[in-house]
Amino acid sequence: MPCNCNNTLPPCCENIFVSNTVTRSQRGPQGPTGPTGPTGPTGPSTGATGPTGPTGAQGPTGPTGATGPTGAQGPQGIQGIQGFAGIQGPTGLTGPTGATGATGPTGATGPTGATGPTGATGPTGATGPTGATGATGATGPTGLTPTLAIGTVSTGAPGTTATANITGTAPNFFLNLTIPQGATGPTGATGGTGTVGATGPTGATGPTGATGPTGATGLTGAAGATGPTGPEGPTGPTGATGPTGPTGATGPTGPTGPTGP
Repeated sequence: MPCNCNNTLPPCCENIFVSNTVTRSQRGPQGPTGPTGPTGPTGPSTGATGPTGPTGAQGPTGPTGATGPTGAQGPQGIQGIQGFAGIQGPTGLTGPTGATGATGPTGATGPTGATGPTGATGPTGATGPTGATGATGATGPTGLTPTLAIGTVSTGAPGTTATANITGTAPNFFLNLTIPQGATGPTGATGGTGTVGATGPTGATGPTGATGPTGATGLTGAAGATGPTGPEGPTGPTGATGPTGPTGATGPTGPTGPTGP
């Protein structure tokens, strides 16, 4: 029969019906506990995952942690061979001369200073115009006729400058000359071989003559023209890279920024 449980058929509310019709005094002794029934099938423990909510705004970035110490520097690699010097480029054109700035206005005249010491004698001024010819003076007495004779003539060292000077007192003068020794001339052509004469008797050995003085050193020849600069040599190989130094310790991690909404 239906019970008053929203018109639901038994046993939906059978226990309620019994509890309303049986009193505590009418219960019998409690029977032994029945055996445990089999375990029902295990239902899913986790429900289906709901849709992912919208991503919250990113929180502010936390402060950067302190930089860790720099690792030790690795040894320097071997230096490569230096290449040859390149050819020197031509000299560039001289730039135009800048415009001369305008002359500034003349400043006011300052007070007159104390008189300075007398300066050195200035250069001789330009020759003034020729004055009128004066009257002819009386004829003076006849002077002594000068004589010029050759004085000393000396040989100078090769390459020096020739000099000449006049000495003596009027009216007798002497011309002294110093003429440098000329450069050694070229060697003449070798003459033909003469006829071999008859062998004469061997004469007695004469005494050894004194060693003559050493001749003056000849002039140094002019320096030859500088040869052209050679082509630029190939670039030397790059030296081997030194080993990488050890990595420095990692700095501490900065604090996590607050979570965004």
